[in-house]
Amino acid sequence: MKQPEVLIVGAGIAGPALAHWLARNGYRPTVVENARQLRSGGSAIVLQGPAIPVAERMGILPQLRELATRNRSLTLLDPAGKPVLRLPSSSGGSPAVEVTRADLSEVLHRSARGDAEFVFDDTVTALDQDEDGVDVTFRRSAPRRFDLVVGTDGMHSTIRRLEFGPERQFVSDLGLFGATVPLEPDAIDDPSELTMLTVPNRMLVVHPSRTTPLAIFTFRAALPEPPDRRNIALHRQLVADAYADVRWRTPEFVAAYLDHPAPFFDPLTTVSMPSWSRGRVVLLGDAAAATALLGDGSSMAMAGAHALAEELAFHRGDHARAFATYESRLRREVRPRQRRVGLLSRFLLPKTRAGLAVRNTVGRAVGSITRQNPQPCPTARAW
Repeated sequence: MKQPEVLIVGAGIAGPALAHWLARNGYRPTVVENARQLRSGGSAIVLQGPAIPVAERMGILPQLRELATRNRSLTLLDPAGKPVLRLPSSSGGSPAVEVTRADLSEVLHRSARGDAEFVFDDTVTALDQDEDGVDVTFRRSAPRRFDLVVGTDGMHSTIRRLEFGPERQFVSDLGLFGATVPLEPDAIDDPSELTMLTVPNRMLVVHPSRTTPLAIFTFRAALPEPPDRRNIALHRQLVADAYADVRWRTPEFVAAYLDHPAPFFDPLTTVSMPSWSRGRVVLLGDAAAATALLGDGSSMAMAGAHALAEELAFHRGDHARAFATYESRLRREVRPRQRRVGLLSRFLLPKTRAGLAVRNTVGRAVGSITRQNPQPCPTARAW
């Protein structure tokens, strides 16, 4: 019996995880990635909740624990750079594990590459589906036909644009922007400490990561239109302007951002769609339901990949029902997360000094509870 062929577009987190599970359920996955290789760098992410049993079943959890970052605490600074609060960011009893996105991507790729075809430096330019399959046109490769197509290509999904419509129909702007830049290893004094400086409408986090520290900028800005994602000069100017009057070591980290040849910059947004599938095409991960600020996008991507593969195996030959049950399962997780994003953004990034004082008071209360009952600190993880 012919194995169904599935095209997965995007080799970040959701794509390789899905390829792993599909191959084990009798499918032939092909993963196409626009980048020339797996992406390096990236912020640290916390795998938690439903992603932990998925990682255990994949057999990759021991590798991830070996690659865990050294972050053990979160220190909040006042506008002058003076420590005002210190919180544990993890505990020995927590199953959660913090790794860099690049390390997680590499581990997932290794778990899938023996059973899946990976094609780099290519992307999809057209889809033409009928009742029996999808004809796919690529930028570089020859056209091919697949039984199913899965878009795991992130917030700015090409598959979503080609099959469902332009990005602006599904993306909600939070009025926030995120920017990151790698730092020299000697830029931090304590490799186990995450440091956060917040002033009204702006936040600077210095994360020790595992080998390369990161400066993470999060700020509000009122712009007449979304900035061009390819305009690096504009990104640099926005960061420089936003942090021009912020003290502590901020000028040093802004200079690192301005000097880097390709610093990261993107609006913080959420993706909300009436349906995650159309015919034989389905979306997974941030392409379907991105939720900024919560820090659990990778966990949801891994859980979603397992759920989609499980439903396709259970409803073999009936992709429409598989897609519907997969979406129903995941929406139960996504809806409450997206509902609290607005409140969370106002809490984490207050607009006033009074709001900042309230946030720090809540942080102190959380810290007191955590010291009495040493469990993972959800507030620290969200930050």
